[in-house]
Amino acid sequence: MKRVLPFVRQHFHTIVVICCFVLTALLIVYFLPREGKFMFEYQKGGFWKHEDLTAPFNFPVYKSAAELDRERDSVLHNFRPVFNYDQEIADQRIQELSEDFSSGWVNFSIVRLKVPSHDMYLKDKRYELNRQLESEYRHYLVSLLRDIYRKGIIDLSPVEENGKVTYPEITVVRGNLADIVQTGDFYTPKTAYEQVMENWVNNLPEKHNLPFKKYEDFARTFEINKYLSINVTHDEVKSKNLRRSLVNSISLTRNVVQEGQGIISRGEFISDTKYQVLESLRKEYERNLGFFERQLVIFGKFLLVLTTMLVIYLFLYSFRKEVLGSFKRVLFILLSLVLMILIAGTAIKLNLITVYIVPFALLPIILKTFFDSRLALYVHIILVLLVGFFVPNGFEFVFLNVLAGMVAIISLTDVYRRSNIVLTALSVIVTYSVTYFGIALVQEGRLSQINYSYFGWFGVNGLLLLISYPLIYIFEKTFGFTSDATLLELSDTNQPLLRKLAELAPGTFQHSLQVANLAEDAVFHIGGNPLLVRAGALYHDIGKMDDPMYYIENQSNTINPHDNLSFEQSAAMIIGHVQKGVEMARKYKLPEAIVNFIRTHHGTTTVQYFYRSFLSKYPEAEVDVKRFSYPGPKPMSKETAIVMMADSVEAASRSLKNITAEAIEKLVDSIIAAQMTDGQYNDAQITFKDMTMVREVFKKRLQNIYHVRISYPQ
Repeated sequence: MKRVLPFVRQHFHTIVVICCFVLTALLIVYFLPREGKFMFEYQKGGFWKHEDLTAPFNFPVYKSAAELDRERDSVLHNFRPVFNYDQEIADQRIQELSEDFSSGWVNFSIVRLKVPSHDMYLKDKRYELNRQLESEYRHYLVSLLRDIYRKGIIDLSPVEENGKVTYPEITVVRGNLADIVQTGDFYTPKTAYEQVMENWVNNLPEKHNLPFKKYEDFARTFEINKYLSINVTHDEVKSKNLRRSLVNSISLTRNVVQEGQGIISRGEFISDTKYQVLESLRKEYERNLGFFERQLVIFGKFLLVLTTMLVIYLFLYSFRKEVLGSFKRVLFILLSLVLMILIAGTAIKLNLITVYIVPFALLPIILKTFFDSRLALYVHIILVLLVGFFVPNGFEFVFLNVLAGMVAIISLTDVYRRSNIVLTALSVIVTYSVTYFGIALVQEGRLSQINYSYFGWFGVNGLLLLISYPLIYIFEKTFGFTSDATLLELSDTNQPLLRKLAELAPGTFQHSLQVANLAEDAVFHIGGNPLLVRAGALYHDIGKMDDPMYYIENQSNTINPHDNLSFEQSAAMIIGHVQKGVEMARKYKLPEAIVNFIRTHHGTTTVQYFYRSFLSKYPEAEVDVKRFSYPGPKPMSKETAIVMMADSVEAASRSLKNITAEAIEKLVDSIIAAQMTDGQYNDAQITFKDMTMVREVFKKRLQNIYHVRISYPQ
């Protein structure tokens, strides 16, 4: 136990990272489908490349999706929505009309026609005549409504589409009886009103020899539409149940293949019929595993996924140790992988939408933004291989998505340019479409057999890639990464910190600008992140703002503050600007990627001027060289190494008295050679070829800065 604890403490980070990889493998196995994997690969339109296949057990042959769609359309052609006829509504409205009509008639007669009321009956016989007229008019109007309600007033909106009735017949339930009725046999509220008014106002005087003219105003002002209510209503529940029962009545299978029956022979062409039999066998095989076999399948999947996790770990260990050394970066990569597999696994399990709608190219786009193209492609291939193992037509799926991911990585050059995201999405759509079209031609051999709906899914897939821009911002803020968009913002010289540097230390600011130009030009030639280099170079000397006059580029007169300090104190002052810069950067919440440039731009080099001055003045004294050396660390990336070179070369070039092409070349070569000999670039991922190119770029750029001309012969 005593030996174990020190080992755990020493390798705690590695143990935690390995545990994360194992946990990721478990999550992936959980999210992916748990059915077995059919042992044969095949494609419709191809040839059977395996041994002769016989049925290992009895299994049904399922109908294809196209067949089921045709049968479903045929069955639903006879579907008639269910409506309920309500007699109570008709009786209630007719009763209300009868009562309201009588009271309205009496009021109209007394006020407008001066017909005496019941109290005056003994004095005026017109009352009885008026009462008889009211009764005849009321009965006629009630009969009109009764005829209307007998047919029924219906709301057609449930069976209408774009203003047209989609079902010419419906099922009407009256009590316990159901009848099929033409939809056009019913009244709508509008046609019912028009029918009543036509008969009430126009036909009544013709059919009944009555004095209608006197009561015409009453007839027109009486609100008949109040008594016209819908009494044939759509029963959504019954309609859905009826529709479901019709669909469920469709048989999903054609026939049954008996155990031992031959299915396909080696070299035989895989026709549509054979393909459907093979698909049915695959489904039944993957579904009908026993408990013990299912546990073995899950364990086998875990081994496969764990192997892929090991491959990712070994890749990071071999080529991107700085990523593996950051728990936050490892966690981000693994979480991104798990999230994409969760989405894909959900699409496969639910079978609601095709898996091709899942934007798998989103993962390499995001990983390339925060890491590099090689890591993005590597993880993308692992993702596609894992998902491809569990989807139908795995080879087709892997082929399509690997190509789409490659195109996404190649086409996405600058994430901070929003137009590039759109162009990348279009490139992915075109890649999917062209590749699928080629595969479909190989498999089907006929244009009519191609499933063109896939092109729509590819379009949706490409559109979903556009969410990468906001996702990059969210991940950047959540995990503390630095995207190109942020670097572009930081490179703006109007940023508060850079404006402060320009005001307090103008010489240092100009020096930083020149270093940024040199380093950016160099990284363009050897490959790297120009935006990162430029931003890092602009901020690398911000620590000099505290005491700007102690640095020669800010001294505007002959007074030198170092004259009043010892050599050790002067060296400490110069060296201190690195730590001050780190503290200032963190105060202003600069990304850690920029802080790395501040920490490493002098590496572990020595402040040569004060160190040599000390040795010259005190040749016999013992000196600790660490007191005259920067604390480091050394540059750990190509970008930080280039900024270190550019910083040293640019500063030294200002001290040249005779500026010629030869002097500049000698200066650049000597400074970079001295730093190489000192081992300053041992931890950086930069080659001798890269450094040769960097030197040539520096020489050319410095000659342009100082306007060095070639000496022509007289």
